Amino acid sequence: MKLFYDLHIHSCLSPCGDEDNTPNNIVNMALIKGLNVIALADHNTGKNCPAAIAVGKKSGLVVLPAMELTTAEDIHILCLFEKYGQLQQLEEHISRTRMRVKNKPEIFGRQCILDENDRCIGEEENLLIVSSGVSVEDAAALVRGFGGLPVPAHVDKQANGLIGVLGAFDRGLGFTMVECAKDPGLSLPYITDSDAHYLWDISEAEHWIEAETCSAHGVFQALLKMAGEK
Repeated sequence: MKLFYDLHIHSCLSPCGDEDNTPNNIVNMALIKGLNVIALADHNTGKNCPAAIAVGKKSGLVVLPAMELTTAEDIHILCLFEKYGQLQQLEEHISRTRMRVKNKPEIFGRQCILDENDRCIGEEENLLIVSSGVSVEDAAALVRGFGGLPVPAHVDKQANGLIGVLGAFDRGLGFTMVECAKDPGLSLPYITDSDAHYLWDISEAEHWIEAETCSAHGVFQALLKMAGEK
């Protein structure tokens, strides 16, 4: 079946994400846009994924757990998972290597952890938009080791894109799929996402994948197949 997607959306847990980007608002906007599946991908964390997944289940929207990992080289890697427990393992790993810089909400914005009713149940004290301490040379294998699919984010952008930072795409890094707005000419499959930090930036029902079922398992297996990893 054809499923319309946006696999790179930030919540209010990302300091650069708008405070209106709550689990319920994101899910409802995605449904208004006609999407079938989304992924919540905050910077170096997945702590708002459980709430978004729960809201999605009640609303009929598939929500994949995800993270936008910042490597030691300041390259962004979209890390997609089928199950939240797998993402948790990645987050626990990088919590031991991530830079510790106290967040300044008045400068960078709040980092709110929400429940499925959009109630704030905590805040991340340390700034999330910093290096995870993971090298880009190790990122692909690390993410796969926890059951995830590593995808270099927005490779067609200069800022934080793999090509923009390194000057070229190195196939030896082990990535089998990229994220970009249009075909980057790398002879690799690609997905196109919004990288939305505001609700209105969430994608319209334009980009789609073919999956056997409209479920986290079905979508994740379809992505693996696209990337040649199934």
